[in-house]
Amino acid sequence: MTKQPRFTLAATTLDAPDVRELARFYRELLGWSTRREESDWIELAAPGSGAALSFQTEPRFTRPVWPAGPNDQQMMMHLEIEVDDLPSAVERAIALGAREADFQPQDDVRVLIDPAGHPFCLYVPDGGE
Repeated sequence: MTKQPRFTLAATTLDAPDVRELARFYRELLGWSTRREESDWIELAAPGSGAALSFQTEPRFTRPVWPAGPNDQQMMMHLEIEVDDLPSAVERAIALGAREADFQPQDDVRVLIDPAGHPFCLYVPDGGE
């Protein structure tokens, strides 16, 4: 039998027109530190974990539209970020440069748009506020 190779998800990477602006936003939002930085690539690391969030410059970046119509640039993925206090987390994200999306499909989740246009969700896990 052939040995199954090991797979480990090392990072999720977001494209951006300005890698530094987007990395700064998530570094401050999540409280993560910079693990690696190059001119067009920045990687953030979660404290005490192997998880990473990376950002790369894409000169032809097109902002996704959410919710997207038939001819709009679709979002390809989004981040789900658990928080302990939804109203204050939304307030903090907005202060750092996010905006609240016009369309909110759920009462207990807030969809926000980061400075590059990527949608992300903030939520309190079951049993929270």
